[in-house]
Amino acid sequence: MRKEFAGERGVSGVMKIVCTNRKARHDYAIIETMEAGIVLTGTEVKSLRAGSAHLKDSYASIENEELFLFSAHISPYKQGNRNNHEPTRTRKLLVHAREIKRLIGKTREKGLTLIPLKVYFNDAGRVKVEIGLAKGKKSYDKRRSIADRDAKRDLARAIKDKDRER
Repeated sequence: MRKEFAGERGVSGVMKIVCTNRKARHDYAIIETMEAGIVLTGTEVKSLRAGSAHLKDSYASIENEELFLFSAHISPYKQGNRNNHEPTRTRKLLVHAREIKRLIGKTREKGLTLIPLKVYFNDAGRVKVEIGLAKGKKSYDKRRSIADRDAKRDLARAIKDKDRER
């Protein structure tokens, strides 16, 4: 019997979202996203199952044709012993070599970077990281996106109020 998790439904089934990088969508314009596996120790997986991680100020980079995740914080496992993991260690991301070569070409373009958007368990119970190829927003772009979001909210509220009057 498969245990189902409450969470966002993906293309491949049910997934449990551990953490999201909410600041990333505010600070960056996400051009495309991709899924990557991640190399973890046992205590890191147990800590992720407990939901204690965050992606604030983390980023991904390609070094020696391998993809790594830097400064992602996974809290030490509470029941772990002295062999517990270091919270902000560099972790290797698992993607196909052709995708890494494609990303090398994209990140050499001016202003593009790799940002982790969320960490989740897929339907097979594997930990995955959603990586976004992003371009940094200027402050006026951030203000414009906030204004657009507020305008959409006001419009939806007005339509809802008009429907109530009927």
